[in-house]
Amino acid sequence: RTAFQRYLGDDEADWAENDATRLVEEGHRFSGFLIDQGEADGFLDDGLRPWLFEAACKTANIPLTLRMQPGYDHSYNFISTFMGDHIAWHAERLKR
Repeated sequence: RTAFQRYLGDDEADWAENDATRLVEEGHRFSGFLIDQGEADGFLDDGLRPWLFEAACKTANIPLTLRMQPGYDHSYNFISTFMGDHIAWHAERLKR
């Protein structure tokens, strides 16, 4: 909520097209997702809450690989550590 409000304003209707959980819940379909999330991320409980997205994907039968990474936060080190996995994941899907 906080990030949407800061970036998109107070009107929650404006948030809809940028809220992945809401998009899945509203019937948008995707072939799958790969998410790495740091368990020590300060935004985990009050902002990111990946378990909500995980539940939406499960209900919609959308494949999700959610990898909770112990000891990682929201830093460049976290992003750079797993970036190669994400590039490979996307490259594999672009070949199809």
